[in-house]
Amino acid sequence: MIARAHSLALRGLEGYCVAVEAYVANGLPAYAVVGLPDAAVRESKERLMGALRNSGFFLAPKRITVNLSPARARKEGTHFDLAIAFALLEATGQIPKSIAGARLCLLGELALDGTVVKIESTLSLALEAKRLGFTALAVPAANAEEAAAAGLPVHPVNSLREAVALLGAPDGEKPRPYAGPGGDGAAGGEPEAGDAEDLSDIKGQAFAKRAMTVAAAGAHNILLIGPPGTGKSLLARRLPGLLPPLKTQEMIEITRVHSLSGRSGAARSGLVRQRPFRAPHHSASAVALVGGGPWAKPGEVALAHHGVLFLDELAEFSRQALEALREPLEEGRITVARAREAVEYQARFMLVAATNSCPCGFRGHPRRECLCTPLMLGRYAQRLSGPLLDRIDILAEMNPIAFDEWSGKARETAAPSSATTRQAVLGARKIQEERFRGMDFAVNARIPARELRRFCRLDGDGLKLLEAASRRWSVSARTLDRTLRLSRTIADLGQSPEIRSEHVAEALDLNRLERLWADPAALAAPL
Repeated sequence: MIARAHSLALRGLEGYCVAVEAYVANGLPAYAVVGLPDAAVRESKERLMGALRNSGFFLAPKRITVNLSPARARKEGTHFDLAIAFALLEATGQIPKSIAGARLCLLGELALDGTVVKIESTLSLALEAKRLGFTALAVPAANAEEAAAAGLPVHPVNSLREAVALLGAPDGEKPRPYAGPGGDGAAGGEPEAGDAEDLSDIKGQAFAKRAMTVAAAGAHNILLIGPPGTGKSLLARRLPGLLPPLKTQEMIEITRVHSLSGRSGAARSGLVRQRPFRAPHHSASAVALVGGGPWAKPGEVALAHHGVLFLDELAEFSRQALEALREPLEEGRITVARAREAVEYQARFMLVAATNSCPCGFRGHPRRECLCTPLMLGRYAQRLSGPLLDRIDILAEMNPIAFDEWSGKARETAAPSSATTRQAVLGARKIQEERFRGMDFAVNARIPARELRRFCRLDGDGLKLLEAASRRWSVSARTLDRTLRLSRTIADLGQSPEIRSEHVAEALDLNRLERLWADPAALAAPL
């Protein structure tokens, strides 16, 4: 007898329907799974046999063939167990024919005692099930909230026997499908409380804090440079607390890629509610950063989508790894191509990088002598290519603070808190949201070159200032565009509809990358 149930498989973040067919025939006892299964699917035999027996079902010693169609596509993962079990039970006559229904998708791994175990990539699978026309999902109870975010009715099941009883009940007796905490199959609203770390905890560094505020307001990439111990890493880790809350669609996109990598970190709503903050070690390879492996898994740039990618000790990363960042920084997505497949991931993140000013770290230090030779300085500077630095909008130099400033003896203005700074950032983001409504970009850092003259008009004084800077430093056209975007963000922070000369002046003070890499031997020399 032949029976069929339905499940799903993923190719990257895109899914396709898998028809699970079970054929039970007389003959020598055997069990075979065909249709390009991976090792986890082939091993389902042992899990299924234990789960069926411990759930009160029985498989007679017959010749069993399980086919996963389409056979030309590789099947990976353990979430096919539940669909295979239903197909086998139907093929052996232990449950009514088509109990699963033609438009019901079955997802779940089985333990030996019949428990339905939590699986990965649930949200991606649920979204693809909705796109492919399935009317409901049966998933492990532990994955119900994540699956419900797709907006499809979800039947949470804890065990195989419970799944059979639930799906075999008459329609009028079936419990209402789970629809998530909000009842509408989606999760949204404000994010949960973030880190307790506050911007005011960092002493001094007023210029760097202002630079970080501008970066957060316009989603600009930023490079922090200075001697060790000046607070570069501390400041970078405060950035997520300055950014606006995630929208529901952004939560879904983040959860999909994190769930695919096995790092969902989902909150009680089933969705990741905090902006990602990814901080790979400087020994990370290019594959770790942009993704890859035999099955083109997402890398750090995809995991940082809608969040922050923090590269500490930037100059210590391999040249190959850093150069691989150029395309995702420019395009906001990354295509991971391997021999077996090519997968595209969204990678719209903010880059925050930190580096010392020289190999010993003390170039420009007011009290420590730099021991680096000119040759060492030149080689160190050459680790950061011009094209990479040209994709970073802000350079913030950080200097050591004096003891009186550290101890609080020196009288200084009250440092702004993260909450105060975040309100200013939210105000600037709201202006941008209104300005770019209906466009395919939403922040100043993403304004395409063709739209700059429309959204970043300068008055006469601002234009003269920009022209003088261009002549003095021989800046590139890309740098001029970058200065316009920064000027627009600074004006938004000041709630100014026009870009004035003081906004351009501050943007030029923040936008120092052209001068930085144009003279590699003087990497951290003051302007």
